[in-house]
Amino acid sequence: MSISRRGFIKMSGAVAGSMFLGLSIVAPVRANSAPQTAQINTFLRIDPDNTITLLMSYSEFGNGAYTSLTMMVAEELDAVWDTIELEPAPTSPEYYSPIFGEYLTAGSVTTGGAWLQLRTAGAQARAMFLAAAAQRWQMDGKQLETRDSQVLWPAAGKQATYGQLLSTIIDENIQPPEQVSLKDPAKFNILGKPRLRQEGLSKVNGSAVFGIDIKLPGMLYGSVARCPVYGGKVATYDDSDALVIKGVVKSKRISAGVVVLAKDYWTARKGRDALKIQWDEGPNTALSSEQFYREYRALADEPGMLAEDIGDAKTVIASSDNTLEAVYEMPYLAHATMEPMNATALVKVDSCEVWSGTQYQSNDQEIVAKLLGLPQEKVIINRPLMGGTFGRRASKTADFTVDAVEAAQGEIVPVQVIWSREEDIRGGHYRPLFVHKLRGAIDENGMPLAWHQTAVGQSIMQHTKHDPAYMVNGMDIYSVDGCLQEPFGVFPYGTNYTIPNHRIETHNALKVGVRPHEWRAVAHTHTGIAYECFLDELAHAGGKDPLALRLALSKDYPRMHKLLRVLEEKSAWSTPLSEGRGRGVAARVYSVTPTAQVAEITLHGDGKFSVDRVICVVDCGFAVNPLNIEAQVQGGIALGLNAVANGNIDLEAGRVVQSNFHDVPPLRIGQMPTIEVHIIPSDEPPTGVGEQATTPIAPAVANAIFNATGRRIRSFPLSKNGFTLV
Repeated sequence: MSISRRGFIKMSGAVAGSMFLGLSIVAPVRANSAPQTAQINTFLRIDPDNTITLLMSYSEFGNGAYTSLTMMVAEELDAVWDTIELEPAPTSPEYYSPIFGEYLTAGSVTTGGAWLQLRTAGAQARAMFLAAAAQRWQMDGKQLETRDSQVLWPAAGKQATYGQLLSTIIDENIQPPEQVSLKDPAKFNILGKPRLRQEGLSKVNGSAVFGIDIKLPGMLYGSVARCPVYGGKVATYDDSDALVIKGVVKSKRISAGVVVLAKDYWTARKGRDALKIQWDEGPNTALSSEQFYREYRALADEPGMLAEDIGDAKTVIASSDNTLEAVYEMPYLAHATMEPMNATALVKVDSCEVWSGTQYQSNDQEIVAKLLGLPQEKVIINRPLMGGTFGRRASKTADFTVDAVEAAQGEIVPVQVIWSREEDIRGGHYRPLFVHKLRGAIDENGMPLAWHQTAVGQSIMQHTKHDPAYMVNGMDIYSVDGCLQEPFGVFPYGTNYTIPNHRIETHNALKVGVRPHEWRAVAHTHTGIAYECFLDELAHAGGKDPLALRLALSKDYPRMHKLLRVLEEKSAWSTPLSEGRGRGVAARVYSVTPTAQVAEITLHGDGKFSVDRVICVVDCGFAVNPLNIEAQVQGGIALGLNAVANGNIDLEAGRVVQSNFHDVPPLRIGQMPTIEVHIIPSDEPPTGVGEQATTPIAPAVANAIFNATGRRIRSFPLSKNGFTLV
């Protein structure tokens, strides 16, 4: 299987003699030499040489989308799945996510959103080829079969490839059926089977094309000098020293600061470093993380906006003799993707073409069109592969793409702007800093009777175009996702625990300058820690086993309850551990999918510890590609483990302290635990798995440390408390 390089060139239509197929389309009419066209929802292109191309409407950034979605089409089309070529689809409404209504890959909804859409496209195409074969061979079609991208008539010893039947479809004007029957899962040959990653080989042999690999004729490279203080801007600058550097072409102001253009990136960067800039640092020079913590702690003591009020938690806690209170603090987190932010743009008088590793094509297209005063359809977004994102490349401001477009304005050649690692870590977007205050009461049987939680942090959605959907009664639902027992806003799931008195409040602590942003699993990376760790505290205070308590609280939620039963068995939970070892548990429901983990740790003295083993059980509905599910769980655990151990962005005097991998250290291979992944068998439609495993690992490890040491960690990361992951 290969990724078509045509996807990185402006896609102007099919090649002559090919055909587009998809949902609710009209079959194309033969043209002599002009490209044939198709109507809406065109996902498949079949060429006379039997090449099948899937126009991919989702981004591939390590999530396995290219593989899983190709499997869906190939299953229903009865195609040789690993020969299907892929091409990123154009940025037009027929390719928008059926869940988001935008061209967006996020929220772990790709598999679920494409499940019926792409299977139906494949089934429609198969039905058309069967009809074409019946027409060509003048028979009723009942004896026909499909296999390996061809139609067979076994009784007559005849066969024809899909490409060979293409002319019949066009000549006879065969239309796609309005209704098709999809395969019974019991007859699947491709779906549900472990498959290697579609783009994996290209990444290993170096042929994969990422955004940073784009090279176009005459292209210039740009490096941007950005104000070190959030909200600051250029007062004056002198580029005389930069312009004498061989290869530097020019400098100019853009919204982000001053960009230096040169013949290659390193020269552009040297030119940037040679600029003499006077910054107007603006109003944020006093901002600091410690200031935020102080203010948020104070806010957590005040009544907030009410997100949920089941029973009467306040009264129960006030009248109870057995209560507990704790404050949990989570820092800013950087995404720190392996491939730095970058984009390439070619701006013409009446159009713009962009090459950008983006999760959010329609948003980028809209923003660039408004910036340039162009009709949206005149902005072409080409989407290469991405070297990681964790949410960063779904920028609501399209910041890294806008940099390239502004740098390319007035130039007659393409311009590629690359962010350095330091630029992204010090000037990027972050998982917001949060403080959670929790109060609880325990009944005479040691069971949680009341829960009162107040979450304080910056809103991700406030004052964005998503404000109407995600801001409910003034509250950002992403600030409390993972805290609530009942569905809230657009989220149809709760904690999957039942506590009779349950109150959740929140404060939107808006701070101009520091930009909050989605980070893998969004709110659960802070709500999950606060909720699952405090639940452990209540279990300990009530004399309950932590896993047994979760089983009791989840009895009204069959999927979560079963998940925890399997976790209890697979982790050998009741088996004692040796001295100096600890075991912790946590469970979460993110984007519909319940996930639970047990983490086992070993103490090595002087605060050093290792995470030896993680057992993860996930219920993601039908397992489209079990091998990819396992890979996504492993990757999610690695990211979440690194964040809880080391993840931290500090702000002092309006500046970010950290700058690169030496002080935002990535997880090393030797620190990676053994991971066991157990997938609950299911006939339910598939749900997400890309972010889910990130959500329980941090509280599971923190709870394991308590189990081993008797010490509760409430301020993160663990390194802030003298614990070093080895």
